[in-house]
Amino acid sequence: MDFEDSGLYREITDFAHDTPMWVQQGAGTWTEAGLLVFVALFAAAWWRTRRDDAHAFAIAALAPLATAVAYLCSEALKSAVAEERPCRAVAGAAVSLAECPPHGDWSFPSNHATIAGASAVTLAVLRRTLLWLTAPLALLMAFSRVFVGVHYPHDVVAGLALGTLVALLAVRLGTGPMTRLAGAMRTASAPAVRWVAGPGRPAVIPPDAIRGGGRAHPHARR
Repeated sequence: MDFEDSGLYREITDFAHDTPMWVQQGAGTWTEAGLLVFVALFAAAWWRTRRDDAHAFAIAALAPLATAVAYLCSEALKSAVAEERPCRAVAGAAVSLAECPPHGDWSFPSNHATIAGASAVTLAVLRRTLLWLTAPLALLMAFSRVFVGVHYPHDVVAGLALGTLVALLAVRLGTGPMTRLAGAMRTASAPAVRWVAGPGRPAVIPPDAIRGGGRAHPHARR
């Protein structure tokens, strides 16, 4: 392990032990429960886009799927690298605020950071202004993993990058097929399927058609 990264890990965990107890407890809660915030944002995005066009609904539906794919990629990389957790590997480091995961639950990359990065990006693709909310949440999630002592800084940086790249690729490749699927779901015969997809955006009737009362256009062939 890089000496400088181990040194930064020590500095962050030493700082964590110097913070007030409420900060330590808050970090311990956020590092796990923070993932539920992204779940809630996914649910809100799905509910809102049920009354939006099929393209927006497709991205909202892809967001959790893309995040799941990013998580699987992170797990595969973990098994390939097999990096020991810093809470066991860094000599002289402060005791981790969170329970150190067992041997075999590897450190690189951070699954939490990967999930946070993928979630933040997919939600921002749906609505760009959401990045002002999701990016700080993802960064805070990533930092909390080092703060509580269960990851190196490079673990969370790699996790954020991996989650971002996988999510962007998944959205790029999946939006077209998912948009077509959303359209099919909205015209399905099963009420439950139509409820999941929502009614979509109401059709806009051109003003000329309203004024004309449905009469044929004056230039139409007779």
